[in-house]
Amino acid sequence: MQRISKDELYLNVAESMLSRATCLRRVYGSAIVKNDEIISTGYNGAPRGRKNCTDRGVCLREQLKIPQGQRYEICVSCHSECNAIISASRDKMIDSTLYLVGHDAKTGERLSVSEPCAMCKRMIINAGIKEVVTRNGDSINRYDVQDWVKEDEFDSFKE
Repeated sequence: MQRISKDELYLNVAESMLSRATCLRRVYGSAIVKNDEIISTGYNGAPRGRKNCTDRGVCLREQLKIPQGQRYEICVSCHSECNAIISASRDKMIDSTLYLVGHDAKTGERLSVSEPCAMCKRMIINAGIKEVVTRNGDSINRYDVQDWVKEDEFDSFKE
């Protein structure tokens, strides 16, 4: 028997978490790992106690024909990265790695791009997470969070 890599192991954990997601568009799972210890996990879904899209049977953003990556304030869900971060203490997340996997909710197919949105990138930076590892299709991508610190999106909004 051949052992899988640690990246594959933790990506598999993140991928299993997305089976709890409640989004009708895309489902994501996350795992935060430090020193080979899983610190926290998360999946995208409505805040505790609120109705989620799978219970309602409708996605408001989809109903309003809002394109992917826009108008997140209309979405009832919290992203998997956010849920993993709020479930862990910052001192444990310093220099950790966040693993992220996404699937299309309708087809179940793995997404070809699973990069965190701008808001989640900000939370990842503030949490002290060092690296993000994603499974995009069949490939594994690594993101150094310090690159996101340097690439301040504010500069892209200037005229």
